[in-house]
Amino acid sequence: MTDLSLGKLRPVAAKEIKPFFEEVLSRYQGKIHSIYVTGTSITDDFNEKTSDVNSVIVLKEMDLKFIELLSLLGKKYSKHRVAAPLVMTPEYIKTSLDVFPVEFLNFKLIHATAFGEDIFEGLEIGKPDLRHQCERELKVKLIALRQGYISSLGDRKILTEGLAKSITGYVPLFRGIIVLLGKQPPVNQGDVVRALSEAADINTDVFSKILRVKKEKVKLSMQELNTTFEDYYSATDKLGKIIDAINI
Repeated sequence: MTDLSLGKLRPVAAKEIKPFFEEVLSRYQGKIHSIYVTGTSITDDFNEKTSDVNSVIVLKEMDLKFIELLSLLGKKYSKHRVAAPLVMTPEYIKTSLDVFPVEFLNFKLIHATAFGEDIFEGLEIGKPDLRHQCERELKVKLIALRQGYISSLGDRKILTEGLAKSITGYVPLFRGIIVLLGKQPPVNQGDVVRALSEAADINTDVFSKILRVKKEKVKLSMQELNTTFEDYYSATDKLGKIIDAINI
């Protein structure tokens, strides 16, 4: 059996995903370039009860038979909170850095190589591409916030869940913004929000508040939710203006 390197993972995450990796390697090792664990499984943000274990599998060449294999394994391992892995090839990564700089920046910052050669560590993320995606994503988030608020129909539970769910997508974006502002982004989510405040010289309390709502299931009154939504929207809009003013 091929040795897996899972020492950087939270013990529970390692226990859950090890059988999945072993089964994949037992069937397809010759065609696999490398395997990685990404996301909270290797950070202090991991929650043993709710967090999925996320991974990336890099094939030497794309093979749709491998995708079919993963689809068969999905039901078995999803019960153990093993998320469907992202599947890529070295060529795809090379030609996609300009399209998905935020995503690949976060893979570079937060990954553990479980098998094979580390392809993420040496990635070079172009700042012009990173700036463009950050600007676009912030504009998209403003639309999503408006539409989410309207779609909640004044329902406190729906609005709370919508705000809590949305913050997950903000944190990777914050790391990209911190890089654009010339700083090294932290790994843990709370530290990222604090680092963003310092780098951008803005008040990020609302982002910290929504992280608490998500992690601690904090319940807010409708009045508090309305105020939080307004602060959330304003802070997102301000970040967009900051990014728009960056010249690279």
